[in-house]
Amino acid sequence: MNDHKEKIKYFLYARKSSESEDRQVQSIDDQINRLKQLASDLNLDIKKIYTEAKSAKKPNNRPIFDEMIQRIENGEAEGILCWQINRLSRNPIDSGNISWLLQQGILKSIQTIDRQYLPDDNVLLFSVESGAANQYILDLSKNTKRGMLCKLEKGWQNGVAPMGYLNDKENKIIINDPERFNLIRKMWDLMLTGNYTPPKILDIANNEWGFRTRKTKRMGGNELSRSGIYKIFTSLFYARIIESKGVQYEGQHERMVTLEEFDRVQMLLGRKGKPRPKHHEFAFTGSIRCGVCGCLYTAETKKKLIKHTGEIREHTYYHCTRKTTKIKCDQRKYIPLDDLEILIEKEIEKYTILPEFLQWALEGLNKKNDTEIEDRSKVYEMQHKTLVGTQTELDELTKMRYRQLIDDETFIKEKNILQSKITQLKESLRETESRAERWLELTEKTFNFATYARNAFITAKGKEGLERKKEILMALGKIPIMNGGKLLIEPNEWLVPIKNDYPALEEEYLGLEPTKMPLNEARTQALESIRTRWLRD
Repeated sequence: MNDHKEKIKYFLYARKSSESEDRQVQSIDDQINRLKQLASDLNLDIKKIYTEAKSAKKPNNRPIFDEMIQRIENGEAEGILCWQINRLSRNPIDSGNISWLLQQGILKSIQTIDRQYLPDDNVLLFSVESGAANQYILDLSKNTKRGMLCKLEKGWQNGVAPMGYLNDKENKIIINDPERFNLIRKMWDLMLTGNYTPPKILDIANNEWGFRTRKTKRMGGNELSRSGIYKIFTSLFYARIIESKGVQYEGQHERMVTLEEFDRVQMLLGRKGKPRPKHHEFAFTGSIRCGVCGCLYTAETKKKLIKHTGEIREHTYYHCTRKTTKIKCDQRKYIPLDDLEILIEKEIEKYTILPEFLQWALEGLNKKNDTEIEDRSKVYEMQHKTLVGTQTELDELTKMRYRQLIDDETFIKEKNILQSKITQLKESLRETESRAERWLELTEKTFNFATYARNAFITAKGKEGLERKKEILMALGKIPIMNGGKLLIEPNEWLVPIKNDYPALEEEYLGLEPTKMPLNEARTQALESIRTRWLRD
């Protein structure tokens, strides 16, 4: 076998694309080093090493590869040494060409890191492996497009964030660039006055403000260009609208300019404001899940003609998106907005208390706060005293090491223990301080919410009202579930006692009719009993 291989002259070919198709592939240097070792082990004759940083998913895209194939056809070599078959091709045209050269005997051997392909082999094996490489690219393309579309529908732009924004790679969202966001907004302000042209604003930004583009590994850190300033003033992204392939999506990033400001700038530039699709705003879209398939609920507005008046009325309905194919969803009923709001109002009502109970709660909280302050002061004092003592121990330990009273191993071991203890004590101090600042505020907010949320939900109007209604719904607990026409909400833990213990107390309180009849001793004692049980709960 080795005698046969010694007669074959090989070209070593190493390739790695910067695209996602080759994310897990060994680097070109690693490929070359491993393949050289393999050539030495198998006594292969390498005539030339070819390297290329190009994608193989399209034919005629790799000049180095094409040169190597041409030289093989000219008879300068009869073999290829590569990491895997997918290094040679990820498209059917190049795969077919290589397979044909192998079948004709022009290419006598393809040696990879784990096997050899010869002209006498069953062609099916090579076809399957090269086909798998091609199918991988097709699947990757579909998944990538699906992922990009999903991201756009969620309101996040794909690719590099425009000037003034940054890509948050960890959370895969777009955030404000703290260095440039406000400066670019100032550019818009100058443009909106109508007294400055883009070139004049560009000069002010670069030479007076010292504006420089975002620095990356390969580029940036330069003055803003003329094309860059026009790109800023003509991009709907700054008005929180993302354009992709002729479709516009509402973004989730922070808006820099309003649509009216954007259109005014387009007119100043001699352009017409870009048309934008009209869309309705719904309070609870994305806030409710289907109890059958788990998909989110969405909303749509339908128009209905009133025949006897000729009036067209709009009605909003909520329904499951049914986006999953894994579970067959049978919840096809559309819920009118009015009916849904009644269901939500009934849920809020479960956690609603009378103003009198709010007043009792606040009185009790203020008394409890006095005790809390006293207890917290004692805890804080003890924690601080322990921290100071531990820090002293660490200082003494360090002095002992300076005097060479202990060795390095003992010093490091004891030092790590003490430093860990100090870190924990500092964290405990911070928690005590935080508890001091927030516990009363948060508890008051809970009881205020329980008293006024239902009325706020009922009276909320306009665009701000939509946000208010959604906030109130989400404050009740975990994401609401719609199942069989019923709305189910697992409440936040701080609301559970109100749901469980309050209704009986309210019923008893209202039964006393304290506002209708003068209080006597028996009624006063009954009210005090209710108040005491409420505070205890």
